[in-house]
Amino acid sequence: MAVSRIDPNEPLRAGTRAHGAALTFHRLTRPVAETSTLAAPKYVRRGLMPTVQLLAQGGDSRIAIDPLRGLNKYGCATLPDPQLLGFGSSTASTISAAGFAAAEKLRRRLLRADRSAPRAVTYGREMHRLRRELIGLCGLADLPGLELIFAASGTDLHLLAAQLVRAARPATLRAVMIDPAETGSGVAAALAGRHFSNRGALGDSLVEGMPIGGSDAIEITTLPIRAPDGTPRPSAIIDDEAEATIAAAVTAGRQVLLTLCDVSKTGMIAPSPDVALRLLRRWQGRIEVLVDACQFRLSPATLRAYLEAGCLVAVTGSKFLTGPTFAGALLVPEAVADQFRKRALPEGLRAYSACDDWPQGWRAAGTLAEVPNFGLLLRWEAAMEELRAFRAIPEPAIVVFLKAFARAVQGRLATDPRFAALPVPRLDRGPVAAAAGWDRLPTIFPFLLHHADGRPFSRTETEQTYRQLDSDAGGRLGLAPNGADGKLAARRCQFGQPVACGSRDGIPVSALRLCASARLVKAAFAAPDSGAAVIGDAMTALDKVALLVRAGVVADPA
Repeated sequence: MAVSRIDPNEPLRAGTRAHGAALTFHRLTRPVAETSTLAAPKYVRRGLMPTVQLLAQGGDSRIAIDPLRGLNKYGCATLPDPQLLGFGSSTASTISAAGFAAAEKLRRRLLRADRSAPRAVTYGREMHRLRRELIGLCGLADLPGLELIFAASGTDLHLLAAQLVRAARPATLRAVMIDPAETGSGVAAALAGRHFSNRGALGDSLVEGMPIGGSDAIEITTLPIRAPDGTPRPSAIIDDEAEATIAAAVTAGRQVLLTLCDVSKTGMIAPSPDVALRLLRRWQGRIEVLVDACQFRLSPATLRAYLEAGCLVAVTGSKFLTGPTFAGALLVPEAVADQFRKRALPEGLRAYSACDDWPQGWRAAGTLAEVPNFGLLLRWEAAMEELRAFRAIPEPAIVVFLKAFARAVQGRLATDPRFAALPVPRLDRGPVAAAAGWDRLPTIFPFLLHHADGRPFSRTETEQTYRQLDSDAGGRLGLAPNGADGKLAARRCQFGQPVACGSRDGIPVSALRLCASARLVKAAFAAPDSGAAVIGDAMTALDKVALLVRAGVVADPA
C-alpha cells in the first residue's frame, strides 16, 4: 500500500503559552508530500530542531501536542513541570528536569557530530550505544546472544513481534491476548497486522485499520481478566481458557503468539507465567510467548528469568521509569533471535521502523530505510537517565519505600467513602520469580469514585474528574484562592487515565490509577525524611480527587 511521507524531523513553529512551568509548542499543519519511498535529504541539510520539539517527533498521532492545551493525548508536556504532582506512570509522565537535561546533552552531541559524519551514521552509532547500555542496566550483559529492537511504543513492539512470528508460517498465525482495555487500545490491531493509527512512527500517512502491506490480518483471541463487575476473574479460569485456545489452534495447524501481560493497566498479571511457560515447553516450535512488560515494573532477576525461559519481552521507558512518552524496546533471547534474524518483514513496516532500530545482521533491517528517528533516541536517553538513577538505589531501600507507599495509599482508599479500591490479585509470577524482589509489591492502585449516596461515578463522570486534576480547579468550584480548599484545588496532579472496568449497579464504571514510579523511589531515597514527603504528595493528590467529588461539579445531570 502506498503511503505518504512526512519528514519526522520537520521543524515546528514555536509558540508558547503558560501551562504550569512548561512551555508548549504549536505544530504547523502542512500538505503531506505524496511519495511511497523513505528518503530524508532535507533534515540532513539543516540543523536539528530544539529538544522540546524533537521529544514530540518520531511517534504515531498520539504523540502530537495539542496546540490548545500544550499536551499530548496522555496529558504530558515536553518540558519539565516541577509543580505537577506526578502519579500517573501507568499511562505516561511529563519529563523530569534530569531527563530533559540528558536529552538536551545528547542533542548537543549530535550537533557536534554533524561536522564529521552523516546523521544516519551518527544515529546508528548512538542507538548501538543505547542498546548496550540498556542491556547492561538490566543486568543482562552476560546473557549470550541477547538482541534488542527499538520501537516508538509498546503498540509498535506488538506489531513487530507478531510480524516476526508470522513470517515463519504466513496466514496461519493466531495471537492470544488479554482484554485490550487492560493493555492498550491499539494492541489488538497491531497484533492483527493492521495499522493502529493514521500516522506511522516515521511520519507516514496511513489508513487506520487497513492490513499492513495488504496482507491478510492475523486472527485474534482475547481473554477477559475481569468479571462484568470489574472484579478479577480467577487465574485458574483464565489459564484454562488460554490453554484450550492454544491447544485448539496448534492442533488445527496454526502458529501461536501468546501475549502474557506483566503487568496490566490495573496491575494484574495474566495469563500466569506458570501456564505460559508450560505451553511454551509443550508446543515448542509452534508457539512464541511475548511478555508484555511495557509497564517495566520488573526487577532484573524477573526479566532475566523470562528471557532464559525463551520468552520475548517488550518494555518501555515511558511507564514505571517515567521517561517521555513513546520509547519501546523488544528483548529477544538467543534461541528466538537465531530464527528471527533471518526473517523478512512486509513492506508496510517501513512506516514504523528504521534500519538502525534493529541489531546488525538482521534481514528485516536490510529492508528498512537508513533514516534517523532522533525523537525516539532522545526519549530513550531521557528514560535511561531515570533508569541509571533507579539502578543505583539498593533494593532493600526500594522495598521499604514501596511497602510504605502501598500501606498509605491502600489505607486511604479503604477509609474514604468517596473511593473504592478496585481489587487487584497479589502479584504471582510462580516459577519466574523464585527470589523475592521489589517487583512483587503493588505499584499501581486503581480505584472507583462514589457519590455521597453511594452510587458509583459513571465513566463520563470519572473522565470529567480526571480532566480537572492537572489544572487549577478553584475558579470553577468558586473557591477563595487563599482558603484551604482553594489552595488544594490549585494543586495540579497527574493520575493514570481512567480504565473501563465493567459495571456497578447497572452503571458502566472506570477506575483512576495512582502509581508509584522509579522517579518517586529516587526522590524518596534522596530525601532526609525517607519518602514521607512523597507519600504526603500522594495523599494531597487523593485529597484533590475527593474535593472534586464532594463539589459535585461532575455529577451526571440525569
